[in-house]
Amino acid sequence: MTTEQQLRQLEAQVDSLLRQSNRLREENRLLREREHRLLDERARLIRKNDLARSRVEAIITRLQSLEQEDS
Repeated sequence: MTTEQQLRQLEAQVDSLLRQSNRLREENRLLREREHRLLDERARLIRKNDLARSRVEAIITRLQSLEQEDS
C-alpha cells in the first residue's frame, strides 16, 4: 500500500469518526432535552398528585367531622 493510499484511508477513517462524533453529539443534545422535559413533567405530576392528596384528605376530615356530629 502506498503512502498516498494510506493517507486516503486515514482521511476516510477521520471523516467517519467526525460523522460519528457529530451524530453522537446531536443524540446527546436530544437526550438532554428529553430528560429536561421529563423532569418538568414529573415535577408537574408530583404537584398535581399532592394537590389531589390534600383535597382527598380534606374530604375525609369533613366526612369524619360529619360522622362525629351524627353520633
